[in-house]
Amino acid sequence: MAKFAAPAQQAARVMQRLQGHTLRSVGTVRNYEQALTRVAEYTREQHLDGLRSLTPEQAVCYLEQRGQHVGQKTLDLERQALQAMLRHLTGQLAPNERLPVVKAARPQKLVGRAYTRLQAHMIAQSQTPKHALATQIAYQAGLRAHELLTLRPLAERPPDLRPALSSKWAGREGIAYTVQGKGGLIREVRIPPDLAQQLEGQRLVAPRTITDRGIFYPQYYGIAGGQRWSNAFSVASQRVLGWSAGGHGLRHSYAQERLKELQRQGLRWEYALETVSQEMGHFRPQITEVYLR
Repeated sequence: MAKFAAPAQQAARVMQRLQGHTLRSVGTVRNYEQALTRVAEYTREQHLDGLRSLTPEQAVCYLEQRGQHVGQKTLDLERQALQAMLRHLTGQLAPNERLPVVKAARPQKLVGRAYTRLQAHMIAQSQTPKHALATQIAYQAGLRAHELLTLRPLAERPPDLRPALSSKWAGREGIAYTVQGKGGLIREVRIPPDLAQQLEGQRLVAPRTITDRGIFYPQYYGIAGGQRWSNAFSVASQRVLGWSAGGHGLRHSYAQERLKELQRQGLRWEYALETVSQEMGHFRPQITEVYLR
């Protein structure tokens, strides 16, 4: 790598070396490349010998300075990107060695993002049929925007094997489908029968390939999804409610409503939380807790 290569070029070259064998998720590669571009800009400002010359000590120094200006989520992403480079490319970290977690000085703004059932219904009512169906399914099944593009019946594509409590889907009537989530994980979701019937009415004669944020997905149903649906949802929410928490807010709705539903069935909070975590494809209750704010 040239010593004075542009920051974006340095980051791209690092990710080219890591993509495929070390990092398989296209989304993760894209996010890490953006993070390492910022780090490479820092190395240029500090007159260092480029991104790949960075030592763990210099990486921590960068994170400490960066933590004065960004929130914890951004800081953690950049730490993970640096850690991947130092472990798997430059060998500055041993395979099991980690960079220390640096706390951001700027507090992360916590804003509730959940929509109520009535609000979700009002938004869907204002949308075109294909977008409205996607909105209703995302609300009822807790789907990410891109997961709407990956829906398939359970009989056609089984989920990946993961631990599951007996309370998973307890009291939840629905038709079983699978979606492809983060990192390529295939997980089961449940869609209410009336929505499943509408979905099957949009079944494509042959699958088509859809590109969303640089990732290719084979789509089997003619409904909206991905970035286009997310943008349209935000516009509709703003038009109907005067504000928007984004399509991901429907996933917050699922987490909060499902947790209350399980607790009404007599499930203790910690088991209800773990159940919701499994249904949403997190498998770590700590992540699901973020959706409860």
